[in-house]
Amino acid sequence: MMKPSRPVGLIGYGAYIPRYRIAAKEIARVWTDGQGGVPVEAKSVAGPDEDTITMAIEAARNAMQRAAIQAEQLGAVWVGSESHPYSVKPSGTIVAEALGATPWVSAADWEFACKAGSEALTAGMGLVGSGMAEYVLAIGADTAQGRPGDALEYTASAGAAALLIGPAEDALATIEATVSYVTDTPDFFRRADRPYPVHGNRFTGEPAYFHQIQQASTRLLSELGRSAENYTYAVFHQPNAKFPQVAAKRLGFSDTQIAPGLLAPHIGNTYSGAALMGLCATLDVAQPGDTIFLCSYGSGAGSDAYSLVVTEQLSERRARAALTAAYLQRTTFIDYAVYAKWRGKLVLG
Repeated sequence: MMKPSRPVGLIGYGAYIPRYRIAAKEIARVWTDGQGGVPVEAKSVAGPDEDTITMAIEAARNAMQRAAIQAEQLGAVWVGSESHPYSVKPSGTIVAEALGATPWVSAADWEFACKAGSEALTAGMGLVGSGMAEYVLAIGADTAQGRPGDALEYTASAGAAALLIGPAEDALATIEATVSYVTDTPDFFRRADRPYPVHGNRFTGEPAYFHQIQQASTRLLSELGRSAENYTYAVFHQPNAKFPQVAAKRLGFSDTQIAPGLLAPHIGNTYSGAALMGLCATLDVAQPGDTIFLCSYGSGAGSDAYSLVVTEQLSERRARAALTAAYLQRTTFIDYAVYAKWRGKLVLG
């Protein structure tokens, strides 16, 4: 279990979800003639003028607005993603520049499949907890990748979530501790010269997702002397709607506890900020004194588990920026042809 020597917490948070959606039934219409069930209702799709960087900036601005600090106070701007627009050029510098945090700031990109955002969160806890920085911005964002017709195409969506880490005395939610658990499990990967990732199908649930989630979660609960009943809410990574519900049940959490952060049925949610997005949605409804259990997951594979306690400062700061629900409610549906065009799935000439 990792606990910073200086108590830390979240002083701001923010989400961004594109307005565009493609219905899962529309994808099924093209590839399976509409036969069979679909894992989600719809998924969010980045518009033609959006990418990981633009979405990260929007989420970060919401977090900054809630925290009410100046950009030059940031010690680091870190962007976790598996769909950075550039192979060689950091997203972090562009985001930091857009926010007005440059030049005296650490800017970097993080990678660990779908838990790149929580990697940045853990590192941010360390930087603030050591006193090397007062505030760190950790972002998880993706435009999503999925081979046409692949199962991942139904759930790999687009969005961004930003968490602003700072001293616990200024926090809207303190972070008590974290645990990381990793193994070399090839459930999902993409080589540098390939446009789409590959599934190690028989590893996807076990021993990948469920094993990492259960190990990290069980260890943190044990170290803290807690159980599922000690938490008001729980948030798990959401590669689909079913997996987080199964993981929660195995750990003793109820459907009521995970409901606020379960966004997968509505927008997909397989990306680097998926767990962080669920946390943002949960913070939108949480009350002072509530406790939140968070566990991310990244293919390859690993999980980061966290224990948070909501403070009196959440209620006032929550109203300063757009709620996650506002992004969920604004929807413009597109058909598969437009989706394929926007996502570069059509190669001409």
